[in-house]
Amino acid sequence: MKQFFKNYGFLLCMLVGIVAGCLIGLLFPQAAPTLEPLGTIFTNLMFCAVVPMVFTSIASAIANMSSAKRAGKIMGVTLATFMVTAGIAAIIMYIIMRVLPVVSGSYEAAAADTGEVLGIGDMIVNFFTKPDFVELLSRRAILPLIVFAVIVGFGVQMQGGANTMTAKLLEDVTGCILKAVQIITYYAPIGFLGFFANLVATYGPDLIGDYSKTLIVYYVLCFAYMFVFFPVYARFGGGKGAAKVMWKHLFKPAAVSFGTCSSVATIPTNMEAAEESGINREVSNIVLPLGATMHMDGSAMSAILKVAFLFGMFGQDFSTGRAILAIIVAVFSSVAMSGIPGGGGTGELALCTVFFPEQLAVAYPIALALGYMVDPPATMVNAAGDYVASFIVSRYVDGKDWLQKHLNKKENEVPSEK
Repeated sequence: MKQFFKNYGFLLCMLVGIVAGCLIGLLFPQAAPTLEPLGTIFTNLMFCAVVPMVFTSIASAIANMSSAKRAGKIMGVTLATFMVTAGIAAIIMYIIMRVLPVVSGSYEAAAADTGEVLGIGDMIVNFFTKPDFVELLSRRAILPLIVFAVIVGFGVQMQGGANTMTAKLLEDVTGCILKAVQIITYYAPIGFLGFFANLVATYGPDLIGDYSKTLIVYYVLCFAYMFVFFPVYARFGGGKGAAKVMWKHLFKPAAVSFGTCSSVATIPTNMEAAEESGINREVSNIVLPLGATMHMDGSAMSAILKVAFLFGMFGQDFSTGRAILAIIVAVFSSVAMSGIPGGGGTGELALCTVFFPEQLAVAYPIALALGYMVDPPATMVNAAGDYVASFIVSRYVDGKDWLQKHLNKKENEVPSEK
């Protein structure tokens, strides 16, 4: 029980804040607006902290990277695998959202303030760039800031990498900002109480039903994705018998990741599962730590879920063109920003700035709350998927028959041990 509260205590506090806010909004709608400043304080603090955090954390991560030739091929295949599986997960979620829309109808108060709808070309330009450096220092320019941070990080890497004073400074500043974000996050339950009280009072009880429906769809889909697609990935990576080997070792990493809500905490369990499955240590030692920060199929699915929810809420059409861009943003945000501690909040902000710049103050807290609520199954798919991804990487690094060689070797060793 103590371990349960250690892992889920803060999540429960946030859930209590959300439920309490919804009840206040339902039962005392006239009083709810007086609580709105509690939510505004939280979102303002997060907005202020997230901009410097994004720049320093990404630039620091790249600047302090160590590279080795031997790891080149493994890293290349690993990143390609992460991108492909995240793309598949995002496409599946989009299809589900078209078949089972999670929002039953637009909310008039929100839809009335949609502002100008950007075209696909303008969205792509805003995705990558801003015309002036000063414009990067804004919550409305998170994706261009990420692109610039990546470029600066590589610039520091070319100048000497981790040995430079700049790299060390970026690392120190990142640590300080992350501590500040941690302090702000402690206020989240109170902030959510104020925000959701006003939200339910404004948009009505239908919002609660749509939230519940969204969570049910996501939890069911995560388990379905694991049971259907993980065996396919394992079979592709390891050939005949790979799915059986995978099922034998998968549930422990899945349970640990679901219970801890941490991909990093699942690395030792994944390492153990990979070794018992016959995956080369040179592969697992790169794929699993890298996967803990960059392999985010569950996060890609949740990104599409949040965008679909907000499009429905604001009464906008989730068209094919926007869906393609949403999938690109989902994959980009899940892979590029997952390495940032606290990067989930950054991913939500990136999605909202691309698709809902005029409704950012409303869209971001909603997406953030959804992100917290779907974190356990999302982490399970992310972390357990790291182990499965190592099957695919092994195929391209050690050959198609790597698993069969391991199984044959294991069979030959049994008699000699008797």
